[in-house]
Amino acid sequence: MDDPVDRAILAEISRDGRATLAQLSESVGLSTSAVQSRLRRLEARGVITGYRAVLDPEAVGAPLSAFIEITPLDPAQPDNAPELLEHLTAIEACHSIAGDAAYMLFVRVASPRALEQLVRDVRLAANVSTRTTVVLQTFYEHRPLVSPA
Repeated sequence: MDDPVDRAILAEISRDGRATLAQLSESVGLSTSAVQSRLRRLEARGVITGYRAVLDPEAVGAPLSAFIEITPLDPAQPDNAPELLEHLTAIEACHSIAGDAAYMLFVRVASPRALEQLVRDVRLAANVSTRTTVVLQTFYEHRPLVSPA
């Protein structure tokens, strides 16, 4: 992203996806119609892929988060773990990774017992071995991807 005004707009909406056009226009020094036009262009180009609410995991009953590395039990099995696990809604993210494991899952659940059940479900659904790391505290996440120019 070379345009400094677009970068500034992206930085602002990364921090606050509910910022109004008036707030954005004040931040970047353009009219609201110019900001709206730029936002539409960024959306059309696929730079902005959507807007979403960020929820408090504790408030919605999923205070326990963990990372689960998964490795196929049989190296010759099809590499379709993401599709096999997609139905497990406690999995917030699935990343293909380099290293010994094939994928890293980020999960949120209600309790240690729910995590144990989820790990069991992952193993059965995808025929994988797992290594789980429980998150004790998160200092930051969902950081803006773009900083102003």
